[in-house]
Amino acid sequence: MSTFTDLKYLKTVLETALLTSSEPFSVPMLKRLFTEDIKAALINEMLDEIQAEWRGRGVELVKLASGWRFRARAEFNPYLARLNPEKPPRYSRAVMETLAIIAYKQPVTRGDIEAIRGVSVSSSVMQSLNDRGWIEVIGHKDVPGRPGLYATTRKFLDDLGLNSLRDLPPLAELGTLIVPEAVDPLPDLVEQAEEAAREQAVDPDTEQESYV
Repeated sequence: MSTFTDLKYLKTVLETALLTSSEPFSVPMLKRLFTEDIKAALINEMLDEIQAEWRGRGVELVKLASGWRFRARAEFNPYLARLNPEKPPRYSRAVMETLAIIAYKQPVTRGDIEAIRGVSVSSSVMQSLNDRGWIEVIGHKDVPGRPGLYATTRKFLDDLGLNSLRDLPPLAELGTLIVPEAVDPLPDLVEQAEEAAREQAVDPDTEQESYV
């Protein structure tokens, strides 16, 4: 594909695939659309062009942790919600505290989480996060018993609309997923996780190890 017409058609194919999918597409996945050997650099160039062409419209092309996808711009979500009044899932405080600690201090063992929370972490809490596809074991700590090291997944970032761990929101925003209780939005123990995250800022060169 070398002419303007071919390149325009290539971009249309990419745009069509992205518009008709509810899941992100990585560049390697998009390459499978073609029988020709389309270079990743060319696909990225076309994606940048599509993104620019849709800028300022109600729908935007965004790059998430798992790849590219179209989504409605945030300011239009209240209107769309009226068409689908089903409320998003909300989780217990224990689940969200555990998730926050993993997200902002990863990789961590179950023992690390319990040390920060000050209480034991039930198997049902970890199972809830596993079932949601938000956490995974990426290795084992070199101590007696070799406990699993937990980290967040690309799906966790995708569901939050993020490209990388550097884009994580303030902890208070995760609190919107917590089932309401007659207590403060987030307890002091989660603030400890945030403080730990500031002290151990994610290294851009190593953050992808969380997804091995």
